[in-house]
Amino acid sequence: MIDDENNRLGRQVEKVLQMARLEKKDFKLNLELLDIHEIIENAIENIKLLVEKRGGSITCDLHASRTNLKTDEVHMTNILNNLLDNANKYSPEDPVINIRTENVGTGIKMTISDKGIGMNKEALKKIFDKFYRVSTGNLHDVKGFGLGLSYVKTMVHALGGEISVSSIPQKGSKFEIYFPQNNE
Repeated sequence: MIDDENNRLGRQVEKVLQMARLEKKDFKLNLELLDIHEIIENAIENIKLLVEKRGGSITCDLHASRTNLKTDEVHMTNILNNLLDNANKYSPEDPVINIRTENVGTGIKMTISDKGIGMNKEALKKIFDKFYRVSTGNLHDVKGFGLGLSYVKTMVHALGGEISVSSIPQKGSKFEIYFPQNNE
């Protein structure tokens, strides 16, 4: 148990150092023209077993017809993994997660929604702040240091996108990410 916790803390230290580099814009993007649906499907495969193990489901409504996006595969994968992981972690039981894509104007919008614990207006104001974590009451089963969504917002912006979130306590959360596709 000590070994596992030591490894987890080591990964968190790496995340803190990575966030410092991101804040200084001390990183390079490896931009390639990629199919966003392939990246989404791979991210779903990574978390599907964890969601199903908890009795939940993850569904896709991939409606975008223009799916090529000039992006960094590693960072885009990390963005999706963070959002899907949070949707799973912050769902008390039987997680219900949906990913949707659609073309909007000259871009693509991705929506990741869940039916988890949701957030109040005060939490929504802070959700992208470094080290902020939504309170889960007296539960201590949600591990993390509050770095995931800060990373997500930083990288979405670095990749030329925008992110927003809406949420209702005890009903769930919805993250919307928009990327222009003027680079096809």
